[in-house]
Amino acid sequence: MSNQVSILAFAGSTRTGSFNDSLVRIAARGAIEAGASVRIVSLKDYPMPLYDGDLEKQQGLPHTVKGLKEYFRQADGFLLASPEYNSSISPLMKNTLDWLSRPEGARPMLEVIKGKHAALCSASPGFRGGERGLAALRSMLTNCGVTVLADQVTIAGAHMAFNENGNLKEAKLNQNAMELGRKLAETLKKLKG
Repeated sequence: MSNQVSILAFAGSTRTGSFNDSLVRIAARGAIEAGASVRIVSLKDYPMPLYDGDLEKQQGLPHTVKGLKEYFRQADGFLLASPEYNSSISPLMKNTLDWLSRPEGARPMLEVIKGKHAALCSASPGFRGGERGLAALRSMLTNCGVTVLADQVTIAGAHMAFNENGNLKEAKLNQNAMELGRKLAETLKKLKG
């Protein structure tokens, strides 16, 4: 049995030049260095309407949700970067997780995320680096049956922390982000045996 692990990585932001997209890519490099296979997706490629139970009943899951669910199903774990919106997670992240949690045919609710592991990070222009948003995301994921690593990375003053290539200017911050990805990969490898 191979202990190669698969990680799905994405940011809860689709803004051009998103700090969180840059951050999750740095963390993904650490996971790759630790031997994980990492798929980075942009939620911009998976547009979905606001979750609506009536819409789901009438039309079923949107095809974009079904496609993204397949990537979640294949992954052993998740590397998520979420911006903070009004002390919580972004509407994009919330809506994505709401749709992904839905049942599909004979597959039960939460089937693509329950029992898996995740690592969280956030970059924000504010001085707390998005930690309040991560607390909300951690709570939501935990309630959905995801084990979230205790370690997380927050980047305060994100508008000054990244260079034009999307890398963190401070080597220590860059190391911290890569270490988060490594820890997730190593945790998943141990679990896979």
